[in-house]
Amino acid sequence: MPGTFITVEGIDGCGKSTQLSILARKLREQGIDVVETVEPGGTLAGREIRAILLDPRQHALNARTELLLYFASRAQNCAEVIAPALARGATVLCDRFTDSTIVYQGAGRGVDEATIRQLHQIACGSLYPDLTLLIDIDLETSLARALARNAENATRETRLEEESHAFFERVRDGYQRLARAEPERVQVIDGRASIEVVAERIWSVVTHR
Repeated sequence: MPGTFITVEGIDGCGKSTQLSILARKLREQGIDVVETVEPGGTLAGREIRAILLDPRQHALNARTELLLYFASRAQNCAEVIAPALARGATVLCDRFTDSTIVYQGAGRGVDEATIRQLHQIACGSLYPDLTLLIDIDLETSLARALARNAENATRETRLEEESHAFFERVRDGYQRLARAEPERVQVIDGRASIEVVAERIWSVVTHR
């Protein structure tokens, strides 16, 4: 497709959403057609699915059910938002994509990666990001930021944040493995600095590409 597909990844509290918004603004200032979306979510159906996935009352949600719900949201987002935007030549910025499933459900929960990639093929076809910005922070910073965010916003999207420290260690390790396996696509950004510094690091990577 003639457009460009950029995803932003990282553990909770890394600043993905903030940095995606800043990047979108900077790209628009350059006259670029930008579409912002999020996974899970991004469509009406996706937002309904997101509400289930992140509801802390869903503590009994089976790992396979969780996996299929994520891809149901992603399939709709690809069909309704991402693919049409790329087809017209837009730059699509997506907050999380299949890399999140590989590390959260794969590395975190132990779901076979081959199964995840098969489901990606069914849900998304051959659509993969052209560039992935992985904002990396340590687990202590992640937890502190997530707790502060939830307290400030009174959000109910806390189901995953109730997982163990060991779970998030596996997730962060999974991200690091992805970055080592695909260094051209997955660019690691140190997210421990100020918002402005992290934004400049991201802008440097994007403009270099």
